[in-house]
Amino acid sequence: MFSRILVANRGEIALRVIRACRDMGIEAVAVYSTADRDAAYLNLAHDAICIGGNAPAESYLNAAAILSAAEITDVQAIHPGYGFLAENPTFAQMCRDCRIEFIGPSAEAMRLLGNKIEARKLAKRAKVPLIPGSNGNVENEEAAVQVAKDLGYPVMIKAAAGGGGRGMRAAHNEVSLRSSFRNARAEAELAFKDGTLYIEKLIERPRHVEVQLLADKRGNYLHLWERDCSLQRRHQKLVEESPSPHISGKTRRRLCAAAIRLAKAAGYYSAGTCEFLVDADERFYFMEINARIQVEHPVSELVTGLDLVQWQIRIASGEKLRLKQENIKQTGSAIECRINAESPEDGFRPCPGKIERFIPPGGPGIRIDTHAYAGYTVSPYYDSMIAKLLVHRPTRAEAIVAMRRGLEEFQIQPLKTTIPLHRSIFEHADFIQGNVDTGFIERTFNTAG
Repeated sequence: MFSRILVANRGEIALRVIRACRDMGIEAVAVYSTADRDAAYLNLAHDAICIGGNAPAESYLNAAAILSAAEITDVQAIHPGYGFLAENPTFAQMCRDCRIEFIGPSAEAMRLLGNKIEARKLAKRAKVPLIPGSNGNVENEEAAVQVAKDLGYPVMIKAAAGGGGRGMRAAHNEVSLRSSFRNARAEAELAFKDGTLYIEKLIERPRHVEVQLLADKRGNYLHLWERDCSLQRRHQKLVEESPSPHISGKTRRRLCAAAIRLAKAAGYYSAGTCEFLVDADERFYFMEINARIQVEHPVSELVTGLDLVQWQIRIASGEKLRLKQENIKQTGSAIECRINAESPEDGFRPCPGKIERFIPPGGPGIRIDTHAYAGYTVSPYYDSMIAKLLVHRPTRAEAIVAMRRGLEEFQIQPLKTTIPLHRSIFEHADFIQGNVDTGFIERTFNTAG
């Protein structure tokens, strides 16, 4: 087991990893940008070292600075959290070349799964259902038009190197296809330095359901059941829950088995998430594997009682999974709300600034993952998430009631946040009945801006 780990991230996930290290008796080294020099969680780390300026490229995306900090502070491993360098295979390989373990999957698995076209090929070999789509890269507009004609509109254009909804465009006819193709390629080149695109049939009004995986370096694979992440805005998740309220036990078992098959085919180890779209008839289709810890990982922790971050660390150190699949139960209902400093009525415009009043909720069944506090300044340089509000109760109905209470108690002033939108969601009859899909937010609430 490691004795000293560097946490190559910021905010609530940095705090989450530091706490896991402390619980395991491991020294944690935090890194920070000049914008985060006053972050309270730095005081909980054994050491803290500045790695650069405010902009991510100067700090949290600066691989050389992070590796220098790791060598100076004599760590054995680096935990990348999520975002930033967490799914960067070059960084993972750089860590291992420097004899520092990267707490995550192999660089080879990350490269394979990070390219959506190659991941589709892998899924096909593993007999995991795929959304009908192009046979690899679509090189130009004319080729895109032909693929769309063969598939039938509507279609979805996707970046092969994409993530977080970037490089994705829906098209319902040839006119929108041509403009969307150009826009998707430009966005993909800007975001990922890779303009490779492919096209899939658009699954209308799907649910977004993902399976949490754990795998060790010795070929042992486990799933921690599914999370439903259908409530989204611009392909970014807002609410996640487990179990999914509208899939059958048979579909649940088939989803989890498909996720395990795909992870095995990729030679994957560490924590990871296999994401699917599920249509109204419970047919499911593979989307991607996220080769990292997810923002919403606490949902799975609450229903299984397992600490995913600790297991990431154990697996990276070479420890064998001691768990048996038949002993991993889905107990109760867990729901997470992402509380962001955003204005939903203005198209989710970020609202950075200083928090003057911060009173988190408490009571039975409530968990708060946050690095924020009264006096904390939400930076314009990074993601706008302030906190994750989670509830875990014996039934979904009880979890909804607890979440309503938590949202009413939660005070973050004077910044605009997503709390009022979450309150509306948890009062809406369709959500209460579980009748939602990935377009529910846009159709139901005034969030166009």
